[in-house]
Amino acid sequence: MRQKTLTRLREMAVFAMLGTLMFLSKQLLEFLPNIHMLALFTCVYTLVYRIKALIPLYIFVFLEGVIAGFNLWWIPYLYIWTVLWGAFMLFPKTLPARRAAILCPIVCALHGMLYGTLYAPMQAVMFGYSFHTTLVWIATGLPWDAVQAAGNLVMGTLAVPLILVLERLEKKKVLI
Repeated sequence: MRQKTLTRLREMAVFAMLGTLMFLSKQLLEFLPNIHMLALFTCVYTLVYRIKALIPLYIFVFLEGVIAGFNLWWIPYLYIWTVLWGAFMLFPKTLPARRAAILCPIVCALHGMLYGTLYAPMQAVMFGYSFHTTLVWIATGLPWDAVQAAGNLVMGTLAVPLILVLERLEKKKVLI
């Protein structure tokens, strides 16, 4: 019983740190428009922790709301990052590192390119956009989505080394 409690406390502490790391990484890169490490961390956490990766992911989402304000812009955060998590959940549990080194940056980049499209349905509902207006809104944001895709592609190249480090730390129970 005591071991199970310690394991749960350890997990809570680790996931709190990982969610906070996501949040702080975004804050530190705010000066770069649409460049951040969120897709990278979503990839790494999902491939290491699988379904439990939702815990740090939603800690990040909650912290975003607390610090920046729970406003209309925040609502799509409730599902946009979950879409990326779901894409990485489709990867096999034992994905060879060589394949992961190719697939992780590509999926991260695709999510960046689709970010505005994923955001658009809520934007349309919140502001009463017609289908045409929604398409125009998406098209207008494509240059920024391309910037995000490029940033995600570059950041995604760090996925395999980070996965290996995190898995090694987990095996040794070094984290906390």
